[in-house]
Amino acid sequence: MSGDKFALAAGDSREPIIIAIYQARAEYGEPGMHSHPRGQLSGLRRGVITVGTGTRTWVVPADHAVWLPPHQPHHGYTHGEVEGWSCYIAESACGTLPDRPCIIKVSGLLREAVIRASGWQGREMDAAQWRLAMVLLDELRAAPVEPFNLPMPADPRLARIARALLDDPGDRRSMDAWAAWAGVSERTLSRRFVVETGYSYTVWRQRARLMRALEMLAEGTPVTTVALDLGYDSVSAFIAVFKRILGVTPSAYFSSNARPDPPGAAFGRRPLS
Repeated sequence: MSGDKFALAAGDSREPIIIAIYQARAEYGEPGMHSHPRGQLSGLRRGVITVGTGTRTWVVPADHAVWLPPHQPHHGYTHGEVEGWSCYIAESACGTLPDRPCIIKVSGLLREAVIRASGWQGREMDAAQWRLAMVLLDELRAAPVEPFNLPMPADPRLARIARALLDDPGDRRSMDAWAAWAGVSERTLSRRFVVETGYSYTVWRQRARLMRALEMLAEGTPVTTVALDLGYDSVSAFIAVFKRILGVTPSAYFSSNARPDPPGAAFGRRPLS
């Protein structure tokens, strides 16, 4: 039935109002930029997924989800095996939901409602299912938006630097070296980064490094390797930054992501749709 649900979610049918899919162990591939008529909420119980829209990039950790409004072009992929779920919401029900992509903190009620709905069959919903769908939408409306994203600058010179840093977040070149490489003054680079992304160059680079760290750690890369590959002076310096931003150490963060599979969990391997 999962294949049928993915096909239904990609269409423009108004019924059912929600289409939920749960996969206990899955790897999402990179299908390229695409969109669909329904809004999409994709979250994880375990693992890390990267989602991009062309102007922003999110690394979505466990207990969070990314919301994509209807018709929003996006791409996404996981880092190793994940336990994930998605909920596709009919465009007619998205009017009071966020009108732009964002990451939300997922409540236990929202997550379990999606997992319960993933077992529904067909397009018809009974009264109990409709009530649960309304609870799910209420929880999504009330979910706190998380700021952990990475806006891309629009200026071609700054965008060139940003793409290079995303390709190699551990590059140790100084800001003045990057400015010279991109053909822009250091003062302009510093000023425009804040104007176009909301972050200073230094903070933006730090966030890029942390996003890549989450991806590498989710793939099983040792903490020492992650720290050195990403340009930190020491493992302790990396752990201190990680803990300051995410509240826990890398080992505690990923150990807390491990949870037992719910009953009836099915194995799947699908692209992020």
